[in-house]
Amino acid sequence: MYDLGLVGGTFDRFHAGHKKLIYGALEKCNKIEIWIVSDEIALKKNPLTMKFIDRKNEIIDNLDVDVSNKINFGVLENRFGPAPKHPTATAIICTDETKDMCIEINKMRREQKLDNLEIIEIEHQNAWDGRPISSTRIRNGEIDREGRSWISQYFNSVFNDGSTERLVMTESAGEMLKQPFGELIEGKTEDYAHAMRIMLEKYGNEDVPLITVGDVTTLSLQELNRCADISFIDGKTKRKIWRHADNIEIDKYDNLFKCVNPAGSLSKSLFEACKISLEKWLIDKSTSIIDVEGEEDLAPLLIHLFAPLGSIVVYGQPGRGIVVRITEEESKLRCKDILSSFVSL
Repeated sequence: MYDLGLVGGTFDRFHAGHKKLIYGALEKCNKIEIWIVSDEIALKKNPLTMKFIDRKNEIIDNLDVDVSNKINFGVLENRFGPAPKHPTATAIICTDETKDMCIEINKMRREQKLDNLEIIEIEHQNAWDGRPISSTRIRNGEIDREGRSWISQYFNSVFNDGSTERLVMTESAGEMLKQPFGELIEGKTEDYAHAMRIMLEKYGNEDVPLITVGDVTTLSLQELNRCADISFIDGKTKRKIWRHADNIEIDKYDNLFKCVNPAGSLSKSLFEACKISLEKWLIDKSTSIIDVEGEEDLAPLLIHLFAPLGSIVVYGQPGRGIVVRITEEESKLRCKDILSSFVSL
């Protein structure tokens, strides 16, 4: 056993990989110091990173009480932290990605006439697909903190079995959908301009996609000289042909996808359009409009499952205004639960 081991990282959205790293360190060291990247560095790298105090508290909350007296915390203010000059540390914990940095730290320590730190390498904790769990993948909406797919293997297998073309809403799913799901911002049925201005002022964030579902919401945003990152349209409002649908400027988007999605269901082609449009946004923030033959009302169920955390999803509430829902882990869980009540056809 080593007396004192050093562990460093951002530790955003504490996950199974973080837990494996820390417990792996405790198996080899009597005590460890966990150095968490400062807000200044972390938020500059990714503005969606949680604040330092929240990242620290999540570590504490997810570890057994009996190990708390073996752990101290510090703020990592630069790439190497205290490791090159630490007077009492005897080991440093890493993954294969950070091993070279540990070798560099030992070189710096030798220049200071300090002993090398024993380098303890911990293997990654893999997600369902065999790739490592990471905070980036969690923020991007791919996986949960245990490495499970949000678009579960069940749904992938349903659409890939060659015979299933759509998932159909059941009565129980319909009941779940009646429960409030987002913030209502009031506005007129065919003029959401006021509500849209409030939404942009309150939720506007260029670091996440803004997604509109419905012709009225999509056009209302365009009339404010703003285009959604991803839009879903079907030429209707309140399930009737909308006379202003042709005013939507499709050429303002980088990509146009067309799909068929019958009312009360989620089709394979809508599933693929959601997936591809969000993948393209993550790659280079390219925008997409999905023209649905049928209805797009249930699209938010798929959108939240595919979307990065923090995504802004907006759809109309006829006669009342617009509903805004931010994609969070909780909203992904709810959509996954609702979809599990659908049946395949």
